[in-house]
Amino acid sequence: MPFDATLPYNDLPLLPPQRDVETRSVLKACIEARAALAELRVSGQLIPNQEVLINSIPLLEAQASSEIENIVTTADRLFRFANEAGNQADAATKEALRYRTALYQGYRMLKKRPVSTTVAIEVCRTIKGIDLDIRSTPGTALMNDATKTVIYTPPDGKNLLQDKLANWERYIHEAVEVDPLIRLAVMHYQFEAIHPFTDGNGRTGRILNLLYLVDKGLLEIPVLYLSRYIIQNKSAYYQRLLSVTTDGDWENWILFMLVAVHETAQWSTAKIRAIRDLLDKTAMRLRKELPKIYSRELAEIIFVNPYCRIGDLVEAGIAKRQAASTYLKMLSGIGMLEEMRSGRENLYINPALLELLSERNDPR
Repeated sequence: MPFDATLPYNDLPLLPPQRDVETRSVLKACIEARAALAELRVSGQLIPNQEVLINSIPLLEAQASSEIENIVTTADRLFRFANEAGNQADAATKEALRYRTALYQGYRMLKKRPVSTTVAIEVCRTIKGIDLDIRSTPGTALMNDATKTVIYTPPDGKNLLQDKLANWERYIHEAVEVDPLIRLAVMHYQFEAIHPFTDGNGRTGRILNLLYLVDKGLLEIPVLYLSRYIIQNKSAYYQRLLSVTTDGDWENWILFMLVAVHETAQWSTAKIRAIRDLLDKTAMRLRKELPKIYSRELAEIIFVNPYCRIGDLVEAGIAKRQAASTYLKMLSGIGMLEEMRSGRENLYINPALLELLSERNDPR
């Protein structure tokens, strides 16, 4: 039967795809993407304190992935409220920060289990901040934002969704003859087509992409800013997804995802190198201008988050509270940090780092 966007797509084909997913063009793009990922993996090791990376690139990913779903905040607000226990942030910033938290939780879950339906459920629960499960009620449909016409109706029925997710799991882990990056593209389409939750599917799927790269050893930590490419090519992203459903066009979808991995791996590598260079210059300046308080650990702690707190130094074991306050004020005194009041505490902003992280253009 011809595809009807208004009817539940219960006939969504099981994996593996019935068409050849390893065409010559796909394999060529796959080699290029793998090389870029390998370079990114090595570049991440150039910064010994991995907290510097874990607290930066994933927040940029959270911002962009949320923006794809029209949840808009700024990098500045995300970094400002990233470690704040209170509820000072606006709703969009809180939701984007939950994305970052979900990515962290998923990353930690990989130590006990591979990417799976269970991981997906936990990720989506964290993103949405509610105790949800695989959807069981009918009526889910995806619409064009501009025309409000239905463009896709995912499968209905909890048992059917669970069966398709079980097949999805088997494919991504057992189809070892297919390159993991090609499986990544297939996996992402299939998850979005199954659309197992009432909300949060897109963001959950994009987190699963990063977790899968870590799971398969292509990354050590989830620092690929993949949503950057998607937000820049949002229309093509949705068109290519839909073309797999309507026309079985796997090749162009897989090529889109491989180019996304390739380009964002290169961008992420350049960004990490820029962070490392700025950190090294900051450490040298600190050693020259404030030799009495200099330590590499002190230089690194103001790079873990552009908004540094006295407690950050204390928790890192760099200094006790009074000395930590003195250190941060001295750094502000030479213009390395900017001091601002936030509620009952002072924040110390690293303006050079914040500018570097807030800049979406090519850092090279």
